[in-house]
Amino acid sequence: MDKFPTWHLHLGGRVQGVGFRPFVYRLAGEMGLPGWVQNTADGVHIEYNADEEIAKKFYASVLDHAPPLALVTFHHQQAAAPVVYESFNIVDSSVHFPSKLLLSPDFATCERCRAEMADPANRRYLYAFTTCTQCGPRFSIVGQLPYDRANTTMADFGMCSRCEAEYHDPADRRHFSQTNSCPDCAVRMQLWDNRHNLVEEAQLAILHRICSLWNDGKIVAIKGIGGYLLTCDAANERAVGELRLRKYRPAKPFALMFPDLVALKSVAHVSPAEARELTSVAAPIVLLRLLENGSNNLAVSQIFPGLTRAGAMLPYAPLYELLLRNFARPIVATSGNVSHAPIVFTDEAALGELSTLADYVLVHDRAIVAPQDDSVVAYTRYAQRRIVLRRSRGFAPYFGQKNPLRPESTLLAMGAMSKSTFALAHLGDIHVSQYLGDTDDYDAQISYEKTLDRFLNLFQAQPAIVLADRHPGYFTSKLGKALAGRWNGTRIEVPHHEAHFAAVLGEHDLLEAAEPILGVVWDGTGLGDDQQIWGGEFFIFREKKFSRIAHFAYFDHFLGDKMATEPRLSALALANDLSSARPILQPKFSATEWRNYQKLIAGNSLKTSSVGRLFDAVASLLGLIDRASYEGEAALLLEEAASRFFRDELVITVEWLGPGDPQELLSALSLVNEVIGKIKAGEEVARIAAWFHVRLVVAIREVALRHGGRKVCFSGGVFQNGLLVDLLVKLLGADYELFFNRELSPNDENISFGQLMWYQATAGK
Repeated sequence: MDKFPTWHLHLGGRVQGVGFRPFVYRLAGEMGLPGWVQNTADGVHIEYNADEEIAKKFYASVLDHAPPLALVTFHHQQAAAPVVYESFNIVDSSVHFPSKLLLSPDFATCERCRAEMADPANRRYLYAFTTCTQCGPRFSIVGQLPYDRANTTMADFGMCSRCEAEYHDPADRRHFSQTNSCPDCAVRMQLWDNRHNLVEEAQLAILHRICSLWNDGKIVAIKGIGGYLLTCDAANERAVGELRLRKYRPAKPFALMFPDLVALKSVAHVSPAEARELTSVAAPIVLLRLLENGSNNLAVSQIFPGLTRAGAMLPYAPLYELLLRNFARPIVATSGNVSHAPIVFTDEAALGELSTLADYVLVHDRAIVAPQDDSVVAYTRYAQRRIVLRRSRGFAPYFGQKNPLRPESTLLAMGAMSKSTFALAHLGDIHVSQYLGDTDDYDAQISYEKTLDRFLNLFQAQPAIVLADRHPGYFTSKLGKALAGRWNGTRIEVPHHEAHFAAVLGEHDLLEAAEPILGVVWDGTGLGDDQQIWGGEFFIFREKKFSRIAHFAYFDHFLGDKMATEPRLSALALANDLSSARPILQPKFSATEWRNYQKLIAGNSLKTSSVGRLFDAVASLLGLIDRASYEGEAALLLEEAASRFFRDELVITVEWLGPGDPQELLSALSLVNEVIGKIKAGEEVARIAAWFHVRLVVAIREVALRHGGRKVCFSGGVFQNGLLVDLLVKLLGADYELFFNRELSPNDENISFGQLMWYQATAGK
């Protein structure tokens, strides 16, 4: 072999925990190449002997035939110092490089592992923690990089002789599977009751016992991949109602878990795109429309009161696969926490905090180090546009695309207050954290800080630049200021709505676009440059500058966050001066409230342009809701009402499309005045709600016509509304290129990534 030169190949991205080294080992064996492959903190390194032609073929084969779950974001091959190798080996991992990797998310159970669990002849038959190189936990269990068993919470589990043999066998799909175990070296479960009594330890007996408990109407907290889920029989109205009471969650929908796709299709419409999402390696919750005449034994009024869509998922972990296969019916599966608190993920906390919520608690001894909620995705009804509503388990934390940001310095973007995430730009890669909740809650603040510390330790990173929202009162803004001071770094304030716009530009690689781009950013709350509350904004991005060119006319904003939880206050703020609105408005308030609010409005100076609050106002005026029990409830009910008007075909009444004066179209007061006129005329609620959605699109069309460009970006929480997105596609799609958030949510989860993109486009150019 001394006549062949030595080559060194370096690959980075998501290349650990996906069977990459065994794949390289087998490929080298097939091509007869001696050398080695190694995991390091900056990716996978391969060194081998080959002539130049064979080296090119090997290089191409590695890239073209990489494992399905791999994501190679950079690669480079070059000649190396000559070394003669006798055989090809997998060598021990090294940490002598700076950490430059994409953390792999947690993967849903693969079909081959499912088949093994169902096969009585297989030694993993009914084993609740079956995994291989193509499935199982990753991000939730890794303590440090590179991703090797010793660096995960599997480090304390010794492998039995048969698992050890699989682990070292290049022909086995569990070759170097870091989560490998079986019933002989098992992850062990225990079932406890809420009085701290150990109920069951026999593994198979536990599976049967939980199904019996569901049948008896009990609530069971179960430790999953990213934390605990609270579960009960989805057909048992009393059990679901009890869960609502205990969780202090009066109306927000619960997610459901179905045994399989067949069972789900008997209850809900499932499009091909939705089926692919449900069965993907991420296996998120997907919002689905219920069949009107489906075989539905669900406790509908308790699970998703007043709605026609349900959040559904399939079993993504072996434990859930076995339980649901045995139970053969859907269960409620909601985050194990009190409303607004972070998900519980330690056994100690589960046996303590969840004992007031659940009748029984199932723990196991594989620890979780990165808690995550289930991700949530929706597809619009007509155009089948994908909308990420929550990006967490299965998606976070890697950002799976070619990133437009290549900073020389390490950057940390702190995100916003609600729907919090942070984003770390380090050594050319971008890592966007999982959804971390609303950081006006103390427990969420602690969770945010712990997760951030973990990321910084994993990547051995100390940011030189900290980007934070301009709002000084946000927890993330205050923490960003403190961290920049601690690190002697630079802190930069980023306008909230420009960050939203920048997130879409970054996702679609538009930061270098030559032509001007229109950005439509509609949400509930964000501090504007003039110290008012923005939320109905139009921007132009031109020559790497953001300019606000239009916005919804201001109206009163008062009582802070209370306005977001009581839609009647938005209705009052908008319609208080309309005499025609008085008979609708006044009954929503007590006499004392009415007098006090009149005085408050008279002396109020804070204004808002928020389209989110406009949705709230219209929902209240139409009698849909006056007090919300969860964020976005009013907008969701208004979307549901409008969808009832359109039903199966998006046919739009022609007179609704008439152009208008942009000043009138962008006047929330004018829109509300028309709504009141339609109410007085006796128009049905669904028709008015549909008209309202269409007129918002007409307003965007008129601004776009005056802008003159062809590219339009949309972001902000309002664009979680699938009907609004469908109307935009139908009415504007032929004349404009429309860009929406694709892998990130349009809500404030995208702010951290948007802050990075804003920096790249402006201060960092």
